[in-house]
Amino acid sequence: MSDTASPESSYRVTADELRQFIERFERLEAEKKDIADQQKEVMAEAKARGYDVKVMRKVIALRKRDADDIAEEEAVLEMYKEALGMR
Repeated sequence: MSDTASPESSYRVTADELRQFIERFERLEAEKKDIADQQKEVMAEAKARGYDVKVMRKVIALRKRDADDIAEEEAVLEMYKEALGMR
């Protein structure tokens, strides 16, 4: 007999390990939902204080981006607006 494991035994699933992966994923899903709810609360509070949450979301998205990419996009936007007589 050979000492190497058969392909079937190397892919064997144990119920405990599978359950652990699924439960970890489910906990992360619950945490993600809690965080999303908290983010909604922050935006609702900001809106109640008079802030424009649509603009806030744009600022948040911009803060995630590289400054050079933003500058390039803004330059192209200005060029397009000028070409269309929107200045």
